[in-house]
Amino acid sequence: MAPAPDPASGAPIPVVVAGALGRMGAEVVRSVLTAPDCTLVAAIDTTPDKEGADLGLELGLGELELAITSDFEGAMCQASQAARQGGAAVLVDFTHPSVVYEHTRAAIAYGVHPVIGTTGLSPGQLADLAGFAEKASVGGAVIPNFSVGMVLLQQAAAAAARFYDYAELTELHHNRKADAPSGTCIKTAELIEELGKSFNPQQVEEHETLAGCRGGQRDSGLRLHSIRLPGLVAHQEVMFGAPGETYTLRHDTIERSAYMPGVLLTVRKVRQLAGLVYGLERLI
Repeated sequence: MAPAPDPASGAPIPVVVAGALGRMGAEVVRSVLTAPDCTLVAAIDTTPDKEGADLGLELGLGELELAITSDFEGAMCQASQAARQGGAAVLVDFTHPSVVYEHTRAAIAYGVHPVIGTTGLSPGQLADLAGFAEKASVGGAVIPNFSVGMVLLQQAAAAAARFYDYAELTELHHNRKADAPSGTCIKTAELIEELGKSFNPQQVEEHETLAGCRGGQRDSGLRLHSIRLPGLVAHQEVMFGAPGETYTLRHDTIERSAYMPGVLLTVRKVRQLAGLVYGLERLI
């Protein structure tokens, strides 16, 4: 069945997926293929010996006649050409922290709207990309977590921070996640810190007999803890404490399909943006 037209351009949204053979990338591919207003125009992956392989056959979807490529720049060029026929193209990136900055900047340079799910960008890199996107007039979105439930947790944590002076955050992920703490956990801390207060005033002179056991401490005093184990997907807990009580917020991702509504929402909205936004809450 042919994709339904995009209301803005009269054609389906051209989408490129980077990291197409990864667990998140493969889920994105499936979602884009079944979305009536999207069309998959390129699949990027650097898995050895997969260059030129049919994406559909590799993912068990049947032959798609779409070859996997490791040539990111070439795929961006192809996406730019597709954009001339079907409106601006969108890159969905789930790759690796070591390449995500270069991928995002290259996409913007080619006029392709980046939707970045890869975490690990530093504040300085985010600021640089935001300035570059503004100069290029190319909208983009860096989304540490595409789950609507996580957005609700973050909003609840930011509201609770008004009433508590002690708080610690713990994030738990599978043991193939490269960065720690997760971008989602950092984003949660940033939203809590927008209140402008300090947390966890010191009560005793602490001494770690094992370095790092108290987690990473931010300038605000918030402490962040990371756990990596096979069997986990993505989980986060924010615990507030006060005399006589604790207040705990937790979100658990059981399957990666939970992220797909947020991914497609961002794909559909990113071409309307004037610059780079950070966080799904900016789009909901």
